Amino acid sequence: MLLFLFLLAAMTVFSIGSGRFDIGPGDVVKILCHPLLGIERTWSEQAENVIFSLRLPRVLAAVMIGAALSLSGAAYQSVFKNPLVAPDMLGVSSGACVGASVCILLGLSQLGIQVGAFCGGLLAVSVAVMIPRIVGRNTVVMLVLAGIIVGGFMSSLLGIIKYVADTETELPIITYWQLGSLTSVMWGNLLYNGLPIIACAMIMLFLRWRMNILMLSDEEAHMLGHNAVLIRYAVIFCATVLTASSVCISGTVGWIGLVVPHFARMLVGPNNQRLLPLAVVMGALFLLVVDTLSRTTMNAEIPLSILTGLIGAPFYFYLLIRQRMAVV
Repeated sequence: MLLFLFLLAAMTVFSIGSGRFDIGPGDVVKILCHPLLGIERTWSEQAENVIFSLRLPRVLAAVMIGAALSLSGAAYQSVFKNPLVAPDMLGVSSGACVGASVCILLGLSQLGIQVGAFCGGLLAVSVAVMIPRIVGRNTVVMLVLAGIIVGGFMSSLLGIIKYVADTETELPIITYWQLGSLTSVMWGNLLYNGLPIIACAMIMLFLRWRMNILMLSDEEAHMLGHNAVLIRYAVIFCATVLTASSVCISGTVGWIGLVVPHFARMLVGPNNQRLLPLAVVMGALFLLVVDTLSRTTMNAEIPLSILTGLIGAPFYFYLLIRQRMAVV
């Protein structure tokens, strides 16, 4: 934990100073500490404006979203007792994309698009949670199947929206939203969407010892005096808010909620008391590295989902091979 916290702090300073206008690590630290400590100004006004207006909100967004998606993935994997489960298992990302795409077709502002994405994600999960109750089988397997149904339906709706969208103006925005980016992040985005992310993350970290109960059956948990169903839906709600709020800021970013919790579980085991805090730090570090690469390696920014897929898929394959060799 201490090692990854140090790496995250070092990467934060490096990322803030990296870009077309390079700023040294020493100057970055001085500029960040200047409002608090009143350090003598030895840097240019342009460097200070670049940090506080452009790079700092983007870096904080990458840290926040990476931590939220990783925490959400670890929570879903505990709820469904499956390390292969991702944060969009219940159709959160698909629903958020549909909500954002509808708002893009309506010509709403960036704030309206974010509100639409948040509502779309919550609506998708609400429908997925209602299906097992309608069927009369309120089990984990039925909840997973309901998520597949909702995700497929939302993907079809998104296909219709992309088909009717204007190819010159609306379709590129929708496609870019699906690929994920932090280009348009401002302080307002962090304020509106950061508060629910921080609140739900603190709730999940506070309840992480109870999440170990979800590894038991509902009958065993009831014998211990705990309501496993209530804990499960509380975790699902918080994880859904984390994912939906993250999608509102950056669009869809894949692989983080799948790969990072799996790697953290290999380091500290399945105990959520140790797993969740480490997953938070590792997820923040992973997306911060990816975002820094996306805006510094080429003249045009690379969408985040492309890089997370290129890095995450081979790395996850390596983890699976290593796990299999350990079993053998």
